[in-house]
Amino acid sequence: MLNLLRILLLTSLIAASACKRVPLTGRSQLNIVSDGELASLSQQQYSEFLSQNKVVRNSSQAQMVQRIGRNMAAAVEDYLRQNRYTDMLQQLKWEFNLVESKDVNAWCMPGGKVVVYSGIIPVAKDEAGLAVIMGHEIAHAVARHGNERMSQGLLAQLGGVALSVAVAQKPAEVQQLYMSAFGIGAQLGVLLPFSRLHESEADKLGLVFMAKAGYDPEAAIGFWQRMSALNSQAPPEFLSTHPSDQRRIDEIRAYLPIARKYMR
Repeated sequence: MLNLLRILLLTSLIAASACKRVPLTGRSQLNIVSDGELASLSQQQYSEFLSQNKVVRNSSQAQMVQRIGRNMAAAVEDYLRQNRYTDMLQQLKWEFNLVESKDVNAWCMPGGKVVVYSGIIPVAKDEAGLAVIMGHEIAHAVARHGNERMSQGLLAQLGGVALSVAVAQKPAEVQQLYMSAFGIGAQLGVLLPFSRLHESEADKLGLVFMAKAGYDPEAAIGFWQRMSALNSQAPPEFLSTHPSDQRRIDEIRAYLPIARKYMR
């Protein structure tokens, strides 16, 4: 009970001084991890991941990932400038890679470090479908959902210590927390899947990004229907952090008229 009270008190004190707002929704979120610290950690983790996995280069699928990535990066940066989130631009050092794996998965680290698993390409079906996936994952990063989850984890598991201190004192725990917070690898044990709130924000922001990048956001309907069909069989890793159901599809369909206003 004392530990719980301590966490609640610490959370309320930090929340009063460490809040940021989510682009598009304006929701206030807890964030005790600086963007600079997280960008540095992301670069380290990203490089380590690529060194341990087979990166696909020069194939038509890899070129598609790179092409969508360039379009999406330009759209995101344009959106951030137009909405006066220019502080976020400083941390964006985009990288887009296709990794050979049967896993149906994709993710984006802070700073624009994106990985698409080859196993998700058939579910994407075409370039617009892959733009749905990449836009959604980039939206999680832009909305700082991983940062928010890292902050919650540092409070709940490591007593709210600074990230630099946690890395120095408990590197293994920090790595596990990081991998869970950003949907990389096994998801059991550290944190629950992305919340319905996070998913809704990422869906909407992702639709805006893909529309600004020149892709029809209606492709999201077909993609999530295909993911929902997979979920009824054996849920892929992607769905361990990205629940797919009819409610989500209905909400996406309702948001399409707004997203289409961003199409160039």
